[in-house]
Amino acid sequence: MTSHVATVAFRGIEAVPVDVQVQITPGMPAFTLVGLPDKAVAESRERVRAALTAIGLALPAKRITVNLAPADLPKEGSHYDLPIAIGLMAALGIIPSEFLERYTVLGELSLDGSITAVAGSLPAAVGANARGHGLICPGPCGAEAAWAGEAVDILAPDTLVQLVNHFKGTQVLSRPRVIAADEPVKLPDLRDIKGQEVAKRALEVAAAGGHNLLMVGPPGSGKSMLAQRLPSILPPMDALEMLEVSMIASVAGALTGGTLSHRRPFRTPHHSASQAALVGGGQRALPGEMSLAHNGVLFLDELPEFQPKVLDSLRQPMETFQTVIARANHHVSYPARFQLVAAMNPCRCGHAGTPGHTCRRGPRCVDDYQARVSGPLLDRIDLQIEVPAVRALELSLPAPKEGSADVAARVARARAVQAGRYQSLGAAHLRLNAEADGELLESMALPDASGLSLLQDAAEMIGLTARGYHRVLRVARTLADLDGAGDVGRVHIAEALTFRQKLSTGRLAA
Repeated sequence: MTSHVATVAFRGIEAVPVDVQVQITPGMPAFTLVGLPDKAVAESRERVRAALTAIGLALPAKRITVNLAPADLPKEGSHYDLPIAIGLMAALGIIPSEFLERYTVLGELSLDGSITAVAGSLPAAVGANARGHGLICPGPCGAEAAWAGEAVDILAPDTLVQLVNHFKGTQVLSRPRVIAADEPVKLPDLRDIKGQEVAKRALEVAAAGGHNLLMVGPPGSGKSMLAQRLPSILPPMDALEMLEVSMIASVAGALTGGTLSHRRPFRTPHHSASQAALVGGGQRALPGEMSLAHNGVLFLDELPEFQPKVLDSLRQPMETFQTVIARANHHVSYPARFQLVAAMNPCRCGHAGTPGHTCRRGPRCVDDYQARVSGPLLDRIDLQIEVPAVRALELSLPAPKEGSADVAARVARARAVQAGRYQSLGAAHLRLNAEADGELLESMALPDASGLSLLQDAAEMIGLTARGYHRVLRVARTLADLDGAGDVGRVHIAEALTFRQKLSTGRLAA
């Protein structure tokens, strides 16, 4: 007899259908697993055998063949344990096969018959719903899978015995409930920062338009403090953004307790991070920091301390909003629509250009340190500002009256203006000015005659590239939105240019 159980293989955040075929035939006792399984899948034979024995079921002395179709799709992970065990029980007549036709199954088995948590329950539930299936998943993953929608029939047993009893009708498993996502966490406030008005303005512009930001200044000038307060002025994610972020976290195994949050991701990898850690990869091609920062912020502190090849791996995702992990037998892509915020010292000693400081290595200290960040990467950063050292006099002043709540309100209004504009222009897939390009950008951000003349003169004077030219237009459009202006004027172009002139030649001025 042959039984069929539906499960999934993960290709990025996409749940690809997999048919688990279990056949029991007369012959020499054997348990064969085929269908391009990896080591974790191949070891499921022993976990399944032990779990069935623990609940009082012994495998027959026959030939057991398990095929994971399609056979040319790599199968990775331990979530195939439960579908294999259910397929065996269906082939033995313990579970009615007609019940299994309505469900997609995933879960790992313990040796005592309990079902333990696995990564990817949320995208598996979304994929099952798209195919008209319900989902059988481990009990600890039930709350996570429930976010896929009320229409999805979800069973989340803790043990194999509970699942068997449910199918027999002696025990009814209730549908798991979603867990509220809004934990009351107090974020650092901009009111904590004294001085640095230019940097605060740049932070507001970056938040309003989704622009990339680079802050350069000596140690202790407040660069990291400013970056850590960016989440406090960003609007919460909507339902679709939250689902995208949570699916990535689910595949990465970083979604604990089944709780989803409206707060945007804020990822801060250490400068020793490898290229695979940033882009994604490894044996199972898991998402990296870029994808985990999707719809949020990727903060790279001490930017030149990262390996140059790691930094250059940012360039393509910053333009395409996705990362692609290439393998010999398949490609995996993850969404990566992140906002890059970076901080760096002007040189290795950190005080180049500071009044009263002379570097022993001279200009070479600056040139060598800044050369670790490539020109093409710098060209993709919209806002590039200097953060000077804070004077003792400023530290003694009272805290500023304006805090994160005031700035967040202006950011929310500017983002609402942008969303309405793109909706009216037939580009509803765009939400922020940083994403606009081509004819759309020129139609909505082209300045008046005075502003255009200023932009052309500045482009010639400071040597703006074509990409830099368009990024100035994007920033100017955001400045106009913050001011509530319908058109981009000369004042907006002038302010946008101040955020790029420090890197006009591709390198920071000492």
